[in-house]
Amino acid sequence: MSFFSEFREFAVKGNVIDLAVGVIIGGAFGKIVDSLVGDVIMPVVSKIFGGLDFSNYFIPLAGQTAATLAEAKKEGAVLAYGSFITVSLNFMILAFVIFLMIKQINRLKRAEPAPAEPAATPEDIQLLREIRDSLKR
Repeated sequence: MSFFSEFREFAVKGNVIDLAVGVIIGGAFGKIVDSLVGDVIMPVVSKIFGGLDFSNYFIPLAGQTAATLAEAKKEGAVLAYGSFITVSLNFMILAFVIFLMIKQINRLKRAEPAPAEPAATPEDIQLLREIRDSLKR
């Protein structure tokens, strides 16, 4: 089998295609969650905690005196722990939503019926089988 035919066989397998679709949908879904956190949840959290804005929480590592994270990054290295908090919140929301989706999918799946147990053999047939087996000996 040539290299290219082997690669083609690998690339068109169902698992590879499913994985590609999952990655594409996951990327798009990640953008939705980023928007949800950045545009809906964080402003509400900010309002509740008196104007708290995690995105501008940082520790300057190069002695910057900038007021915003963007300005401080232009001047040198910063430890942007506020961005980390926001990304962590994004992850928690994404994981929770995926959990709810999987839970719903599992609920929607129909339970496969249990395999039917074989009917009990009538007593007279069982006796005939025992007689047959004893005659074989």
